[in-house]
Amino acid sequence: MNILAIGNSFSEDATKYLHQIAEADDVDINVVNLYIGGCSLETHWNNILQDEKAYEYSLNGSFEGRMASIKEVVLEHEWDFITLQQASGLSGIKESFYPYIRDISNYLIETAPNAKQIIHQTWAYEIDSTHPSFLNYNNSQENMYEKLKEAYYSVAEDLNLTLIPCGDVVQAARRNKCFNYGKGGISLCRDGYHMDFIYGRYLTAAVWYRFFTGRSIVKNTFRFDSRSGADEVLIKAIKLIVDEKLEGLKNSK
Repeated sequence: MNILAIGNSFSEDATKYLHQIAEADDVDINVVNLYIGGCSLETHWNNILQDEKAYEYSLNGSFEGRMASIKEVVLEHEWDFITLQQASGLSGIKESFYPYIRDISNYLIETAPNAKQIIHQTWAYEIDSTHPSFLNYNNSQENMYEKLKEAYYSVAEDLNLTLIPCGDVVQAARRNKCFNYGKGGISLCRDGYHMDFIYGRYLTAAVWYRFFTGRSIVKNTFRFDSRSGADEVLIKAIKLIVDEKLEGLKNSK
């Protein structure tokens, strides 16, 4: 299975461990992330129009030392899935998606007609985030989550595309005592908006894995290096949260 993410640091977070999780389950998934920090749909579209080699090319969670354009990467493989997302700060502003996501989608229909397009739902910032775009949501995590949920689901319905519910699962995990940051739990973010290097990235990759394969993550044997400091109790909690939230989700293939 070949997946292309046209994204930014949020898709970088979500795909960091996807290949390794799949490999532990003897599932062949290769994922490329095209990265520009904070990149919006508008910028993606302009880069397509100008064929800009502006993206860091990451394969299976590692930067390959290559700068690439969307066009060349879309054309160089037979992609099974291509994911799209909005910049995090604009994620709850539905108007910001248009007309760019429709333009990109139409472009992909023409250039990669066999690839299934998917929308990657990003997540709300941490409750004490200092990201300047948090002001768009009155510095309220709950407000940001409700706004981005509304926007992503509306856009997915409008374009008739399936959605990877990372934002929903992150928010559900924050209600678990292990990750309820406001009540002494561990934050799933490392800086108020990006995912934590271990638990946040593992959770979002697990969502992608369950979404694309339909397989339970609970019995997956992927383990972090003992030097990482990962707590297996917290990893187990994440597995249960992901499986519960995605239970019954129809295999997207």
